[in-house]
Amino acid sequence: MYEFTIIKDIVVILLVSIPIILLFNKLKLPSIAGFLIAGMIIGPFGFKLIANIDEINIMAEVGVILLLFTIGLEFSLKELARMKKLLLFGGGLQVLITILAAAILLYSFGMELRQAIFFGMLVSLSSTAIVLKLLSDRGELQTPQGKISVGILIFQDLAIVPMFLLVDILGTSGEVDFISILIRLLTAIGVIAFILFAAKYLSPKLLYYLARTRIRELFTVGIILILLGTAYLTHNFGLSFALGAFIAGLILSESEYSTQITAEIIPFKDVFNSIFFVSVGLLLNINYVINFPVEVVLSATGIIILKSIIIFVLVLSMKYPSRIAILSALGLAQIGEFSFILAQQGGKLLGDYSDILLSSAIITMIITPLLIRFSALAADKSKTIKNVQDTKEDKGKIDGHVIIAGFGLNGRNLAHVLKETGINYMIIEMNPDTVKKERAKGENIIFGDISREEVLQTARIKTAKVIVVAISDRTISRKVIRLAKQMNKEIFVLIRTRFVEEIEDLIGLGADAVIPEEFETSIQIFRRVLAQYHIPLNLVMQQVNILRGESYKWLRSEKSSSNVFSHLDEILAAGIAESFYINEDNINTGKTLAELNIRAKTDATVLAIIREGKTISNPAASEKLLSGDTLVITGTHKAVDSAFNLLSGKIS
Repeated sequence: MYEFTIIKDIVVILLVSIPIILLFNKLKLPSIAGFLIAGMIIGPFGFKLIANIDEINIMAEVGVILLLFTIGLEFSLKELARMKKLLLFGGGLQVLITILAAAILLYSFGMELRQAIFFGMLVSLSSTAIVLKLLSDRGELQTPQGKISVGILIFQDLAIVPMFLLVDILGTSGEVDFISILIRLLTAIGVIAFILFAAKYLSPKLLYYLARTRIRELFTVGIILILLGTAYLTHNFGLSFALGAFIAGLILSESEYSTQITAEIIPFKDVFNSIFFVSVGLLLNINYVINFPVEVVLSATGIIILKSIIIFVLVLSMKYPSRIAILSALGLAQIGEFSFILAQQGGKLLGDYSDILLSSAIITMIITPLLIRFSALAADKSKTIKNVQDTKEDKGKIDGHVIIAGFGLNGRNLAHVLKETGINYMIIEMNPDTVKKERAKGENIIFGDISREEVLQTARIKTAKVIVVAISDRTISRKVIRLAKQMNKEIFVLIRTRFVEEIEDLIGLGADAVIPEEFETSIQIFRRVLAQYHIPLNLVMQQVNILRGESYKWLRSEKSSSNVFSHLDEILAAGIAESFYINEDNINTGKTLAELNIRAKTDATVLAIIREGKTISNPAASEKLLSGDTLVITGTHKAVDSAFNLLSGKIS
């Protein structure tokens, strides 16, 4: 029954995966770390529930292909262009410096040069899956440290492509022939160019014909064909399956079918990725960790320290505060999942160091959630970085002003409104490029960390009337509330947050108002729905005020109030009056009211026609509709809706 062993192994993996996902989600930890631990426990070095991992590695390879394909789908060339500084400067230098530093250190300890460079590449990569998952769960993707981390991670993902080529070159035996290296590089570039060309011009046509059939199964099979076909093609030319998958995803990301493609592939990706991470855990030799604990701990610690120092210095060099540098550095200090993919590609280069690399890498991934939590504490104790640009004297003294923390979309909109209404404001922003750009435009903006006393003093908080925290960072928000109220007891503190569970905590700390994004979205949905039923505007606004009252207490409570939407059924049954504007392209222009026969067809009545500022009350049946007319219509909700459909040409 050997041929069915793989089915048993998959059953074991999935059986273990379910409680792991539940447990780690409850602990607010990434399930990836759980899969790694599960692999260690059930693997050949643990309880031996899975002894032969050759078949599992095949499944894991599929997981890698799907992972790279979906990452390729998520790339946006426009987004990459906007993040070019973080990508090229932050990500590029991080990868290069880490490779060089690690290679020099390992070479000095006696490792062969090719191996040292290879290990440097493995160390340079961080875990995209783990870091993005943690940042998303903490609501920090749009914070400075979140944007820095995303920029560096994207570059690392892109760096996988040349790294695959370099691994093949480093893996060659004997002396390195630079001519043969050049030939291989040119061949690889030619193959990639051919695939890009074929994918760009052939894949969209294929997807179009598949989509036009409106057969979902056929569309899904076509996607998998393009994915695996491209991966197999690159493999046949001496490159990797993963590289072909990434290229396929990158090309399809630009098509109009990318959203549906992602929806079709995600379920497969999640299942196979769990198998991949479990398979990595299967490789960990627990006996090695038990026998050489000092070496493993020192290796893992050295990796974390090396990467943290490099990233910390790079972020500081981009003129970000030390707090952001600490958060970014510790968040990216682990070895990533792509390192295992790269290690599989260059297995010969691992040699006798495979056990210590796997042990160290898995440990760094498992403790990443703890490092990110610790980084917040370490950042709070870091020394204040003074403003690199002080407020100019020619701005003059201001008081009764608004302090805007963060100059993203919300901050910009607020500043625009305040400027139009003549209210003074001062902006605090931690992106040095934004500060430089906006100061050149004449904005009253300073660089600094809003959670620092010195920065708030520069923003003249003692004479300010309102402070608006327009960034989504719960740690910063908590500190700002305490500090702002200490420095100015009368100041009105308005906090933006993403999640409902943060409201009570922030209000308890002293915030005067908290605006949760998810509830504002629900209120907008509620308003639009009621508008479709022609609920009078004053009643709609009354309900909105009730929902927003007492910091969204009604929405946060599981017990709804019976008075919030009282008499709504009576309102819907009552008569209303609405207006309908006749556009130039309205098909009923020139028709008389008699021809339209609105009352007989809809039970609605035209009370008046407003034409060129004059009102025609009780218009005659012979009155023609002209472009620019506004009809005042009365009736029940259903009757008015029918009249609107009739006048719009939707019904006859």
